[in-house]
Amino acid sequence: MVFYDVIQGNPEWYALRRGVPTASAFSRILTPKTRKLSEQADSYIDELIGERLALYLPENVHAYTSNPMRFGQETEEEARRFLALERNLDVTNGGFCMSDCGRWGASPDGLIGEDGALELKCPMAKTHVGYLRGGVLPADYRCQVHGQLIVTGRKWVDFMSYCQIDATVPMGMPRHFLIRVYPDDFTDALRVALELFWEKFQAALARVKSL
Repeated sequence: MVFYDVIQGNPEWYALRRGVPTASAFSRILTPKTRKLSEQADSYIDELIGERLALYLPENVHAYTSNPMRFGQETEEEARRFLALERNLDVTNGGFCMSDCGRWGASPDGLIGEDGALELKCPMAKTHVGYLRGGVLPADYRCQVHGQLIVTGRKWVDFMSYCQIDATVPMGMPRHFLIRVYPDDFTDALRVALELFWEKFQAALARVKSL
């Protein structure tokens, strides 16, 4: 892994990930349920080629956030501090990580010691309750979390959902849901899909450049 100590969302971070397939979009490469190449792969390839060959980033790139996303971003630092204190962990800036092969990227919400990484979600209450009831890594984030394992080469990723709660309510719901994810057969399936995607991506990029 090549680590860049940048602040996520800053111009330097956007420049590093520009035109790079990243873990947050790996669900557009692999369909978790079928473990086959996603139907969204071609549109993602178009997007990546556009980023690589355009002269500038989209003017409204910083506006690609919804109200729930802004809420999550505002709560993220609180969640990171909570985890560090709750589990006595040394959580440092996740920055931007590039795989050793130079093809894939990821932006963990933190790096933990030498072995771990962190993926934080700060959802609205009803979504958090769903994660608590499910008790497993949410399907929507399987590709992202296992993608971080592939990109960083770390031994595990802690996925945590954190929700601000009313501390005055006795016996309220847990404010966090935490699960540690290790490489498994899903990681292997994602690796295969990434290789297939890369071949399609490079062929499409070469064709566009030749026109």
